[in-house]
Formats: sequence, structure tokens, C-alpha cells
Amino acid sequence: MSKAKAAGLIGLFCVATLAQAATGCEERIFDGLRYTACTADAGTDDIRLFLDSPSGDKFGQFSAVDAALKDKGQRLAFAMNGGMYHDDRAPVGHYIENGQERMRVIPNAGPGNFGLLPNGVFCVQDTRADVIETLTYDDNRPDCRFATQSGPMLVIDGELHPRFLPDSSSRYVRNGVGTSEDGTRVVFVITDQAVTFHEFGRIFRDDLGVPQALFLDGSVSRLHAPQLNRSDFGRWLGPIIGVVEPLTQ
Repeated sequence: MSKAKAAGLIGLFCVATLAQAATGCEERIFDGLRYTACTADAGTDDIRLFLDSPSGDKFGQFSAVDAALKDKGQRLAFAMNGGMYHDDRAPVGHYIENGQERMRVIPNAGPGNFGLLPNGVFCVQDTRADVIETLTYDDNRPDCRFATQSGPMLVIDGELHPRFLPDSSSRYVRNGVGTSEDGTRVVFVITDQAVTFHEFGRIFRDDLGVPQALFLDGSVSRLHAPQLNRSDFGRWLGPIIGVVEPLTQ
């Protein structure tokens, strides 16, 4: 086989791989950082938040969500922890599920990562999803079917959070969500190694090319991705965010 033909086949393979990754999960490397990205189309995919199970308890684990969905002929295509929570696993910030507000917006600064303003809200509407800075969100409330507030923002209008330091020594496994300008492309990311906030923000801005991104959590970060034969298990979770699909897929 000629070098030109081999190069062409390699090119076709790369295009096919990227096309398959348009919806679903893939492992990636950026600037030496290993991470997993799961992409959804807000116009066609069923993106939801889950907190309380049918019994009234918190779901807490991906397997519990899957079990409840199975009764409806559905399953999680992929999922991750969906925002910070208190010891009782109630959301720290604003939370909407199935159009019902469960927790109000927290607009003020506070301790910890959540209160490192600007923070933001991930909002899922009927045909789009957006990461929106909290005060902007609060001034002009969109009609969210699902929403979760967390912080800090990672990328704001294409710029990294102003408090992120390139030489920071604070490293954790982290997860977050980013959205495209038109609200159709949603990318959920979990790092496969400990990273700084600055490094994490650059993954969204410089590798994935999304103008808005929100930090979801750090030490509890977990991913459920059957496509990659992965379902992380650990401490009990509060909100869980995921894409739902029919069992037959």
C-alpha cells in the first residue's frame, strides 16, 4: 500500500472517529491532560436532572436512576454528578426539575468554590441548553425544564474566570459542563487526572471550543458511560445529570 493511500485511510478513520463522538462519550487528551467528554444535542437528546427517587429518597447512585428508568423502557446513555449539595444531599444552589423549582437562586458570594463569583446556572429548555452567569440568569429567567446552579464559571463569553491562576497548585479531578453559542451542543467533561481550575477551563475553551462552561464539582466527580464500559461508584450523590435514551438503543 502506498504512503498516500495509507495516509488517506488514516484520515478517513479519524473523521469517522470524530463523527461517532458527535453524540456520546470519548476519551481525549489536551495539552497533556487526560479527560473524558460526553456530548449531547440539546435539540434532539433528552437531557434531565435527577434528585428524588419514586420512593422519596435521593437517588444517590447512577444504578438507582437506571433502575427507575428501566420501568419506563429507558436508560441512561451517560450521566455525571450534577452540582454541589449539602450533607443531606439537597442542592446547594438553584435547582429545577421537571419545571418545578426546588431551590431558589443564590446570587451572592460565599465560601468555597460555589461562592467564587461569577458562578452560573446550567439551564435545559425545550430545544436548547445554556450555561448562564447567575446574575444574568436571575435578571431574565429563561423557561428551564431543568436547571442546576454551581460555581465557579469556568469560561465566560470565551474568557477564563478572572480568578484562575496559571501557576495554581490546587489540583483535583473535576467535572463540568459547557454549551455552544446557539445552545444546541452540550459537552459534559470529567478529568481523568487531577487538574487546576485554569487547566480545566482551557479544556473547554481551547480544546472543545465552547464559550460558556460551568464547574460542577471536584472531589465527588463521577461518570456513568456505558459506551466506554465505565460507571464510577463512590459516595452518595445529590443531583445527577444525564441523557436518557430508549432501552432498545
